[in-house]
Amino acid sequence: MFADLGEFEVCGILQDLPGSVEIQLRTLAPDIIIADPSICDFSSRGSLKTRIAEYTDAAVLAFATQPLEEDILKQFDGCIGLLDPPTAVIRKVRTAMEQRSETPRSEGEELSQREKEILICVAKGMLNKEIADLYNISIYTVITHRKNITRKTGIKTVAGLTVYALLNNLIDMNSVE
Repeated sequence: MFADLGEFEVCGILQDLPGSVEIQLRTLAPDIIIADPSICDFSSRGSLKTRIAEYTDAAVLAFATQPLEEDILKQFDGCIGLLDPPTAVIRKVRTAMEQRSETPRSEGEELSQREKEILICVAKGMLNKEIADLYNISIYTVITHRKNITRKTGIKTVAGLTVYALLNNLIDMNSVE
């Protein structure tokens, strides 16, 4: 349906959430994810969106292929029903994406210690690969931290992040290359 409409690009279809999906979600960098909670066992359905949020900050819609409890549906950014017509599906996807992009960052949302470490490295001119090697983490984890830093600070450029690091006493002027 999405391919036929041409408005959205399907960048991947994931069958489950094992460890390899982390790399896929971070590599694909989707704007929205449509997930069927019924693929999870009953005990983990309530945490499906939380599990997805560990890997990406994309909006997450539930695809209800069977009746689901209201508590499970509340965790998602919206719900698509199995019998929804294409126009309703498109409207729900657009709404979820708009709400996600309009959601302001939380006031007082501070950078985590790891995000501060990554920010310091970025301000010092290090590449993602160098940062990953330094902290023994994957390059995709570095990219996710950088996305979170950008979301929390609202700053998108390396120069802006460097100024932020200087103003917040995370680095001194002598350590900037």
